Amino acid sequence: METMDFYKGKNVLVTGHTGFKGSWLCTMLEMAGANVTGYALPPEGENLFELSSAGEHMDSVEGDIRDYSHLKSIFNKCRPELVFHLAAQPIVRESYRNPVYTYETNVMGTVNLLECVRSTEGVMSVLNVTTDKVYENREWSWGYRETDALDGYDPYSNSKSCSELITHSYKKSFLEEAGTAVSTARAGNVIGGGDFAKDRIIPDCVRAAMAGEEIIIRNPASIRPFQHVLEPLMAYLMIVEKQAQSAKMQGYYNVGPQEDDCITAGELADLFCSAWHGASWKNVSDGGPHEASFLKLDCSLIKSKIGWKPRWNIKKAVEKTVEWTKTYQDGKNIRECMEAQIQEFLME
Repeated sequence: METMDFYKGKNVLVTGHTGFKGSWLCTMLEMAGANVTGYALPPEGENLFELSSAGEHMDSVEGDIRDYSHLKSIFNKCRPELVFHLAAQPIVRESYRNPVYTYETNVMGTVNLLECVRSTEGVMSVLNVTTDKVYENREWSWGYRETDALDGYDPYSNSKSCSELITHSYKKSFLEEAGTAVSTARAGNVIGGGDFAKDRIIPDCVRAAMAGEEIIIRNPASIRPFQHVLEPLMAYLMIVEKQAQSAKMQGYYNVGPQEDDCITAGELADLFCSAWHGASWKNVSDGGPHEASFLKLDCSLIKSKIGWKPRWNIKKAVEKTVEWTKTYQDGKNIRECMEAQIQEFLME
């Protein structure tokens, strides 16, 4: 398709490329023929980056987004035309345990990234990936719009709100004048094959199911905008392409599922158990720190301005996650599975 063709031969930098989203994104970019450079901390434990063989088809650099000098040296070396900023401390509960590291990574990491962009010639298009949790969450029943107030509650969400404001400032103060288009994307909760993170519903389901144990769900009534990981990645690719072609396309975009796919954690667990025969779950509230109980996004802007729309409903998203996991469990070729799922997604 046209968006994938755009990336052929382009120099692309992806921060956070060794993470879950980053590994899928790099695989897509590699399939599109882009020259990909990644900058991230080394992956820990069992991880999708190594399983996907993404590092074999790109220049993978180990580095900390908090290290400006090292990051700038990579900008000087790869001379990116397009930049995807995914590097972050992304877990709400971890942000309560380690707030300073969370702010250093998510706030100063964004400053370092944008300062490198500002001082590097030839960067056409930049996307800062944040989260749906940047909004002041009033637990209301309609979707948040991009014009609603930013004010994340926990350190993770708040640090991402700060990252949004930093991006707005750099855009107005430096990047517009330099001719570099920049946007942010506020995506909902993603699922998909290869997510091994702690304190996420589907990875918790997978670990329990593979061990033959009952799945524990902390907050089954919490509503989240769940979507397959390929959905926001396609949105990111389209945003970076469109704003590179016209600065009028830059902005701040929500990326989420259709309204009827905003389901509870319990409903998501039901779908997983249907796809993974023999699995079951139970409600065990662990009295953990505050997490928003209701989140929904209004995605009208990206649909009308960029032309993006969701392709897979939540049922298919769960089925594709289980398909990947069974491939992993059976010791089959992960890269082939990922490429086949990407091709199927692109053909929808």
